[in-house]
Amino acid sequence: MIKLDGKDLAQRIKLQLKEETLELKESLGKVPGLAIILVGDNPASKIYVNSKIKGCSELGFESFAHFLPEDTNEEKVLELIGELNEDERVNGILVQLPLPKHIDEKKVIDKIALNKDVDGFKPENLGLLMLGDKDSMQPCTPAGIMELLRAYSIELVGKDVVVVGRSNIVGKPMGSLLINEGATVTTCNSKTKDLKAKTSQADMVIMAIGQAKFLTEDMVKEGAIIVDVGINRTEDGLFGDVDYDGVSKKAAYITPVPGGVGPMTVAMLFANTMKAFKKVNNIR
Repeated sequence: MIKLDGKDLAQRIKLQLKEETLELKESLGKVPGLAIILVGDNPASKIYVNSKIKGCSELGFESFAHFLPEDTNEEKVLELIGELNEDERVNGILVQLPLPKHIDEKKVIDKIALNKDVDGFKPENLGLLMLGDKDSMQPCTPAGIMELLRAYSIELVGKDVVVVGRSNIVGKPMGSLLINEGATVTTCNSKTKDLKAKTSQADMVIMAIGQAKFLTEDMVKEGAIIVDVGINRTEDGLFGDVDYDGVSKKAAYITPVPGGVGPMTVAMLFANTMKAFKKVNNIR
């Protein structure tokens, strides 16, 4: 069994971005800028946002953090995004989700300029991804998984892959990226009949449902590749959607939790911000 070490790969990607940023500062006198908007006091969201601000600092990026109170109205958030769209120092805009219930998530994402959509959530970017456009902004988690598979030279052509989860953030774009690489993809969800029959035949299983230890040893075949997107905080600790101890006995490759997909998601956010910076500055 080989552990797919996302933590190590993410560090290497970030080191490369740091070196690139230093060169850009010397040659152009400017660096990539990421604006982050957090509405409310969600403790988990605060941790994520602070880690992204710290990440910007480590890479030499500029960060523009906007912490707004829970009762901020929708109009104010949209107005702020409009201002950031016009700000030349800002190459990427990240709105930390979830938003408070009184704010329409779709409206907020729609307001972000296409060239600053570093989360890759806008319908236009998702459409381009589906069409196989490699220049489009890809959602960070699926893009991070693809980088991880490439780093371990895992061939996707002809692979039978089961993606469990159909969210717009992970499941759906993940399926499109795999199809574009020549894999045969089955997307499963909570309504799927006999999930075990599907996962136990798959060459690769990608779990993204948010249920601790859901995928068990008897649900996978010998030599399968297992990618665990889940991060579930329980009374007993932090677990993925995969029962790691059991499944790792049969898997050829498996991502740990933590240290697998999570660090790659953050690294790809910074990679997308660099990509946006290069596009606007016509750098190849």
